[in-house]
Amino acid sequence: MTMTQTASETVGARHPLAPLTVTEAATACQLALGSGVGRGTRVVYCALVEPPKEAVLGWDGQAVPREVLCVLYDRSTQTTWLVTVCLDDQSVASRITGEQPPIMVEEWVANAEQIKSDPGFRAALARRGITDMSCVQVDPWPASNFGLDIDASGRRLARGVAYVLDGPGGNPYARPVENLVAIADRDTGEVLEIFDGEPVPVPAASGRYDAASQGILRELAPLEIVQPLGPGFTTSDGCLRWGPWQMRVSMHPIEGLVLHEICYIDGERTRPVIYRASMPEMVVPYGSASPNHWWKNAFDAGDGGLGKAANSLELGCDCLGEIVYLDAVQVDEDGNASTLPRAICLHEEDYGVLWKHTDLASGTSEVRRSRRMVVSSFATVSNYDYGFFWYFYLDGTIAAEVKLTGIIQTQAVQPGARVPYANPVTPELAGPHHQHMFCYRLDMCLDGPVNSVYEVDAMPVPQGPANPYGNAFTAQATLLETESAAQRMAAPERARCWKVVNHRSLNACGEPVGYKLIPQASAPLLAQEPAAITARAAFATKHLWVTPYHADEQRPAGDFPNQHPGGAGLPAWTAADRPVTDTDIVLWHTVGTTHFCQPEDFPVMPCEYTGFTLKPAGFFDGNPAIDLAPPLRSHCRTGA
Repeated sequence: MTMTQTASETVGARHPLAPLTVTEAATACQLALGSGVGRGTRVVYCALVEPPKEAVLGWDGQAVPREVLCVLYDRSTQTTWLVTVCLDDQSVASRITGEQPPIMVEEWVANAEQIKSDPGFRAALARRGITDMSCVQVDPWPASNFGLDIDASGRRLARGVAYVLDGPGGNPYARPVENLVAIADRDTGEVLEIFDGEPVPVPAASGRYDAASQGILRELAPLEIVQPLGPGFTTSDGCLRWGPWQMRVSMHPIEGLVLHEICYIDGERTRPVIYRASMPEMVVPYGSASPNHWWKNAFDAGDGGLGKAANSLELGCDCLGEIVYLDAVQVDEDGNASTLPRAICLHEEDYGVLWKHTDLASGTSEVRRSRRMVVSSFATVSNYDYGFFWYFYLDGTIAAEVKLTGIIQTQAVQPGARVPYANPVTPELAGPHHQHMFCYRLDMCLDGPVNSVYEVDAMPVPQGPANPYGNAFTAQATLLETESAAQRMAAPERARCWKVVNHRSLNACGEPVGYKLIPQASAPLLAQEPAAITARAAFATKHLWVTPYHADEQRPAGDFPNQHPGGAGLPAWTAADRPVTDTDIVLWHTVGTTHFCQPEDFPVMPCEYTGFTLKPAGFFDGNPAIDLAPPLRSHCRTGA
């Protein structure tokens, strides 16, 4: 069984964070386009303007003004407009920013055709024996910014690379055109520069990955997941309630999946844990020096938009079990709004044993099964597909996970040859070294917004009078007092974690309640300090940053990283070195994978995983899942 829920179109006092409806989004866009921004202005995206945090936390059920931010771009004047529309009185306020907005879908399509049509680009293809343009695909990538003259020209740029299809439905990344790059002006369609290096033969193998191309298929016995009584959770206008958890779920056009007001129901108390949780920026920096790849540094959120790239999910394929889907609202460049069906997947999963003990003296056993609430979405950004998952457990644990799949970027090589900074994946293809870095923003609210962070390391105690046998070790906790002190690296050899506490809320042991952020071991950004990407993606140089909450500080590389020279976001904010103790704080945690490609990654990469865990550390007075009912059907005696 599946259910799909769309944002409510009813009139009334909706929650201040209730998702935009199709009507609201369309109205906002049309008001913005009609506000004197110029004919031909296009809608890049629109999003709900979140009301002030204090208004949300203190909401009493009365109507709160509904405002929408519309980001517009006028190609004729190269102007980016930020237009705020109040839906209640239909008033409009606008301002101009000098930064480049994210890339629009219509630009991606048009720029690809413009590059393909350029005589110089066609001549370069012909030099490689490629004359049938119907078989050529051009990907007009974000241009990045390297401080070159063309980067300082003020133009809206694309860097385009080509692939040759072996027919309809072919895998373009199996047949890249190497040593050929075009730089184009996205506004005019003019090709400004072409790098045409030494030709490399286009690989012959098709690299098709569809079922029809695989010959005899391996089949497994059907796997069915059923809940005879239906899903064990409820949703209403973006509000999810499951077991001890409640939260609000929405889709942002840039950040993708966003969770608000994550609370744990602890007996008679509804206890806040996180006010807002999202993954507002990511970057995929390539570590190759080859002409087609050295400049590839895509900010897939800020350059394009993860919500704009969200998939419509399919039961039995993307999601298995008793599923409830939430729709999302998307707008096109004309400001027309529509529903993206099944954008967010909600379901429960069995997760094995939650807790168990067998009493050897009596022979009795107590066991409880774990399950988790899963909130997920998928976004396809050109060749890669990213699954964003949040898991909520009965014992108060929260986990975030990214599933990386899709198709790797490829480099054509002479058959059997080896090239620097890339690994072979077929005799004719190599996969350039690269990283995927994801920065999570966690607006913490443990029993309220006044929180602090300690770095906790497992430290051996020197042998001596206090440790006569040399076996003792301790947890060394260091309070992170300022923004500069709170720029930290993971240290798996010390079992390092970061503990968020509320000094004003004590548990039964008289200790401040807390949650610990447990990082997965991952490399930070590997580019050198002088590299352009290091300034543009400074957030990825540290595993943790802590800042005091500020409503305007939402994205770690700044609001508009497209072609930005760098320094925006976290490095700019933290230069003030503000205090971060006993105040409203935000954690910025970067996780990632470092990808040295292998043959197993092609033609489609099996999922690779990265993420982190938030685990209660003194938040409760005991095991919060001790009151869970035993299984109804079990071989253990308590369930008989």
